[in-house]
Amino acid sequence: MNLNINWYPGHMKKTSESIKENLKKVDLAFELIDARAPRATENPLLGQLLGDKKKILIFNKADLADPETNKKWLAYYKSKGLAVVELNSNTGKGIPDLLKQVHIEMEDKRAKDREKGIISKQVRAMIIGVPNVGKSTLINSLAKRKSTKTGNTPGVTRTNQWIKVGDDLLLLDTPGVLWPKFETEEQALHLAYIGSIKDEVLPREDVALKLVERLSDLYPDLLEARFKIQIQDRPLETMEEIARKRGAIMRGNEIDYTRVTDIILDEFRKANIGRISLEQPNV
Repeated sequence: MNLNINWYPGHMKKTSESIKENLKKVDLAFELIDARAPRATENPLLGQLLGDKKKILIFNKADLADPETNKKWLAYYKSKGLAVVELNSNTGKGIPDLLKQVHIEMEDKRAKDREKGIISKQVRAMIIGVPNVGKSTLINSLAKRKSTKTGNTPGVTRTNQWIKVGDDLLLLDTPGVLWPKFETEEQALHLAYIGSIKDEVLPREDVALKLVERLSDLYPDLLEARFKIQIQDRPLETMEEIARKRGAIMRGNEIDYTRVTDIILDEFRKANIGRISLEQPNV
């Protein structure tokens, strides 16, 4: 399966141009990455667009990832001098740390403003990231109301929206943006596993099979415990074992690959298999 594909939907290009233009209007950026696949979800294009703009890296969906691996990633980013905050945007855990980090990042600017006689508490921040990393969910948690649409399908947010959070924070939500070319098969697969690219982009059954192979290597005990199976020599055989256990069988005792694919991807994305990290930091 060759997944080193080139693609760039029109709305992705427009989003990139919009982010570049709107950066002039904000003080800093919140870049969300998925804790299960930090490397795959840290968009290199966004780094180029941001330039010298201040950034807080938000390590989101930490509750879905392996807690020990989370610690390694956070230590790695801090060793690089990055401002990083661990977050669960669904429950709001980590939001106080994020707001505290905003004030730390803005101290220099506020000091310079005071020297000029400018007293302004309001901070303008842009929220950026690849699709389905939880940007809209974070905004809703910060605003304590449903300000934006959320969903598990990439591309739910299609327009820029300004949302007021309290008296001193104004957020600009942006649609998720990917880059023109996935450099490695692993990168494309990790984005597919977590749902950051639409299931129509890559062969869905092949993605599920690759995920079974990956989990068999990384978390065999979790995979066996969740589906009450024994991992087989070949990933396809393991996938078929899952199908039999879950009743994904058609007439003639044939495997229903479409149904078992849905089961595997859904269970992984909801963390029903367990807290899983697909990547380790390069240390």
